[in-house]
Amino acid sequence: MGLFIQGVWPISTALSQCSPPLTLRLALIPIILLVALLATSVYLFGGDSSYGANQVALVLATCAAALVGRHVGVSWQEAQNGIVEGIGVGLAPILILLSVGMLIGTWILCGTVPAMIYYGVEVLNPSIFYTASAAICGIVAISIGSSWTVAGTLGIGLMGISASFQLSPAITAGAIISGAYFGDKLSPMSDTTNLAAAVSSVDLFDHIRHMLWTTVPSFGLALVVFSVIGSSEAAAPDEIDELQQALSAQFNIGIYLLLPLLLMLFLVYKRFPAYPSIVISALVGAVFALIFQPDAVIKLAGSSEGMGTAFLLVKGIWISLFDGYASNSGNVLLNTLLNKGGMSSMLNTVWLIICALGFGGVLERTGILNFLLRLALRGVKSIGSLISVTVLTCFGTNVLAADQFISIALPGRMFKDEYQRRGLSRLNLSRTLEDSGTLTSVLIPWNTCGAYMSATLGVATFAYAPFAFFNVLCPLVAMLYGYTQFAIKPLQSDKDAMPLVTE
Repeated sequence: MGLFIQGVWPISTALSQCSPPLTLRLALIPIILLVALLATSVYLFGGDSSYGANQVALVLATCAAALVGRHVGVSWQEAQNGIVEGIGVGLAPILILLSVGMLIGTWILCGTVPAMIYYGVEVLNPSIFYTASAAICGIVAISIGSSWTVAGTLGIGLMGISASFQLSPAITAGAIISGAYFGDKLSPMSDTTNLAAAVSSVDLFDHIRHMLWTTVPSFGLALVVFSVIGSSEAAAPDEIDELQQALSAQFNIGIYLLLPLLLMLFLVYKRFPAYPSIVISALVGAVFALIFQPDAVIKLAGSSEGMGTAFLLVKGIWISLFDGYASNSGNVLLNTLLNKGGMSSMLNTVWLIICALGFGGVLERTGILNFLLRLALRGVKSIGSLISVTVLTCFGTNVLAADQFISIALPGRMFKDEYQRRGLSRLNLSRTLEDSGTLTSVLIPWNTCGAYMSATLGVATFAYAPFAFFNVLCPLVAMLYGYTQFAIKPLQSDKDAMPLVTE
């Protein structure tokens, strides 16, 4: 993600205090219930399951976890505190999500997004669009260290350009996410990169260099796949001309309208906090709308009898911030591209994140999550199985805890001693945490990352996940390296050593 280094939940001591003891059968009750409910939700509601049905499943599974906790001696108050703390972890992403809704609304109204589409269809060739999108997002993400920012800025424009070319939105989203996470992963400014290095107690730049072994081949292979599936069937030139004319009719198009985008990238590059950076950029978009698109602002405000022009302008800007932009042109494609944004457009995703993090919080507080993670170590017999179990544990934590920071911090603390016991440098652990914890978070609909990308790019998580080739390939490459022992660094120096923690 690359936006905030958040606090993580402390390992619960409930497991050691509980009586009767927590067993595998008890620990699996809320997990099995959640899987069954989510499967039923998808069967009954299909693609609309994330608009309430999945949230119900998560709430019921949270109650089941709390009942299991009660059975093993964890009071309801403790379980509730876990739910509250779990939701607290997601407050920073929720604020960012709401601010991105504001940003989209004002950037469409001021002409920034329309300008990105207008000039993008002239510069980008449909046959290389997917590859180019991944590469561009990767380069920018390395420079600013934020996959979320890349998706919320460049990603929005690239999705619009893709629709203009009549290309697949799912593949486009997969390309954007692949590039954004590639750059985020290798950026020293990324918070997940810093977190993985810190929790493994390794040097940041040693960590980044060691990640090149898995990251570069995986991204290179992803670019090859994107180039192979590059579409030759795109909108005809006259259709593109028609779209550009419709954009010009609705907005005053100019290259200067890209300045809010450049400002946003500059603020993040200078390590200005993400939330105020996005809000500032949204407000700059509002100012640009007042200066360059006053007619569009008044039109969005609608007719208000007796209201002066100044108040109509304020009303139009206000609407774009909380409810987004509404296009009523005769061009169906243009309306589809521009009818979006506003804080209200993110509320369903916020609802999903709150329910998911509440479930993760109660799992942690009742000791269920820690119990399952420790159980995973029992099957480790070789270097390959250790790497594979680390990957699967990080993925499972992403599913259960719904937050990528938890999926890095908890397994990192758990597996750190085990890597040393097996004569392995902790750089192998830090790399694997990123290969799995960071990258798989975006593939899960109720994870903060998956929910954010789906809401921002307008594509369901399960729709883009098969095309996020980099995010899918990198964990597999990590496991392959483990079993072949290729690019596995041994414990060679005092720098890599650490005291063993005895139980």
